[in-house]
Amino acid sequence: MLAFLSDRAGEQTYFKSRLVGDELDLSAKEVGTNMTALQEHDVGITVEKWGYSSSTTWKVTA
Repeated sequence: MLAFLSDRAGEQTYFKSRLVGDELDLSAKEVGTNMTALQEHDVGITVEKWGYSSSTTWKVTA
């Protein structure tokens, strides 16, 4: 997931959990769990929970 987000952070800033899950064959819940873990560690990108409407939206910056 980190590689997926890092590769796309320059092109796209906002990511919906269910769409990331579709790309990586994960559930939206699994994506949310992993995004939370990425928020808590220095991994080279910044992850912020941004909003919720039909799926959690995450703001990712490199």
